[in-house]
Amino acid sequence: RPLESLYMIVWMDGIVFKVRENGKVINKTVYLCVGLNKDGLKEVLGMWVGKAESASFWMGVLTDLKARGVEDVLITVTDNLNGFTDTIKAVFPESTSQICVVHQIRNSCRYVVWKEKKEFTSDLKLIYNAPTKESASQELDNFEKKWGSKYPYAIRSWRTNWDELTSFFDFPLEIRKIIYTTNAVESLNRVLRKTLKTKGSFPTEEAATKLIFLAIRNFEKGGRAVREWVAARNQLTIMFA
Repeated sequence: RPLESLYMIVWMDGIVFKVRENGKVINKTVYLCVGLNKDGLKEVLGMWVGKAESASFWMGVLTDLKARGVEDVLITVTDNLNGFTDTIKAVFPESTSQICVVHQIRNSCRYVVWKEKKEFTSDLKLIYNAPTKESASQELDNFEKKWGSKYPYAIRSWRTNWDELTSFFDFPLEIRKIIYTTNAVESLNRVLRKTLKTKGSFPTEEAATKLIFLAIRNFEKGGRAVREWVAARNQLTIMFA
């Protein structure tokens, strides 16, 4: 279907499902784009199936969105896939890129021992809940002093991706929480995971995509609106004249 020319925010994410091919069960991924339109409503812009996530794969997705009428996206929210930001800039050069903080926390916690996870994630919250980017940077320094020798990978990842992890600090409070996570996609993913879990593995890719499509249609019937949208829209209108 044709899409709107402008989306305020587009979240991009993927969910894995199992399909049987040549007697083997393999993983495939359905990639989703959820757009926030000018009325504050979230809509699924499309679904694409692929074996492995890559910047070149997402280039095809973004090109498809453009071919279907999307001329501009103000803010994109993604995981920290290598080359993702450059790919987005190639198709939507004016877009602001934000790496999903939820994804970043999950990646940071991957190697943390279970008994320390609660304290570790609690300390991470001090970074992304800081009032300004400068104070967030100070909290990252404090975090490194405490955890750096034990979990250097986590610190390195935050520092490497710092600019794109903290893009949301450039926006007023009304907009920040809308931006910095992929919650818009995560709520859809929960519905899809529940649907896919009941099936185990699918006989064909087509069978899986049909079921996913129906689940998305049911999800969209609820009219997914962003809370307190008027204040956020007014701020975006000022920032992106």
